[in-house]
Amino acid sequence: MRNLISCLLVFAALAAAQSRKSGSPLDALPPNVEMLTHFGERADFSPANDAVAFMAKSFGDAFTIDLQTRAIRCLTCNVPGAAFLRVMHLTTGDYLLIGPERFTTLHDGRHRDNELWLLRRKPGATPERLDQKMSEGAALSKQSLKVAFAQTSSQNPDLPKGSSRLITAEVDLARPGLRNVKVVHSSPSSECTLEAQDFFDNDRKLTFTCYEPQNRASVYVIDLESGRITPQSASIGAYNEVEGIFPGGLHTCVESDQHAQRAGWEGGFRNIDVWKLRLDGTGKQFERLTFFNDYEGWKASNPVISTDGRFMAFQAAKTADEAGVGYGILLQRLR
Repeated sequence: MRNLISCLLVFAALAAAQSRKSGSPLDALPPNVEMLTHFGERADFSPANDAVAFMAKSFGDAFTIDLQTRAIRCLTCNVPGAAFLRVMHLTTGDYLLIGPERFTTLHDGRHRDNELWLLRRKPGATPERLDQKMSEGAALSKQSLKVAFAQTSSQNPDLPKGSSRLITAEVDLARPGLRNVKVVHSSPSSECTLEAQDFFDNDRKLTFTCYEPQNRASVYVIDLESGRITPQSASIGAYNEVEGIFPGGLHTCVESDQHAQRAGWEGGFRNIDVWKLRLDGTGKQFERLTFFNDYEGWKASNPVISTDGRFMAFQAAKTADEAGVGYGILLQRLR
């Protein structure tokens, strides 16, 4: 009887430890985290780390916030019916926009009609098409005009259905367009759907995500000179999407469900938090950076790291929404 009671107490303690908190993580932020904006999603640091660009919403306008004055400026409010999904900084101070020319449907806008645009830094500039359809997000070099992105058969009908490929190129500001376009890796089936994320090691290497069936994802690195591919997140949870590189390329951020897996919660992209992964190929050094998913209905996602490694910007998100949807940008001071 005593053993039975002890077991019941242990099970009760485990159940209590694994239950989620009520309320909002925004009401209990740690001292090193502050709310930067109360709306928006998909943040991106400027080259000088003095501003953060972000989207007001999916299929909406791009904004930027000055990190000193906290002044917010709209970058695309002069574009009627702007329907962009992402905004990123080029090293020149110009911007790369990602999204369809106009909104039709959620599916077509995120897949078939998704393309790259150039937005000059001059106030009042209008987006210029780069004539390149692409899938999901892109990787932008922090020291050149090099870009990497993925394509699927949704954007390129010449590709076999289910296949995808990673492409590198350079943004040509004069034309504008892309030059030196090169396919660097291909996946033959939906067993691994590719998405580019970050350049590092002087643009010689690239992190990318492999999206897999059954709501799984894995982190990889490709050496762009040799073509060698190294898995980075084997046997860590089920969903691991690479996001945001640290200076020097020794670590990256990952949207991971490993805490949910350990607690016995449902995994996948709806139950993620931000983790820091060492890119040594072992997948053993993983540090949790946010704890939003400990609260019922919440998660943290889409992290980016400043080029000096001092700050991480990420978004508050809710588990019921699709990937990328955010409810404000947060700034976290890193050790």
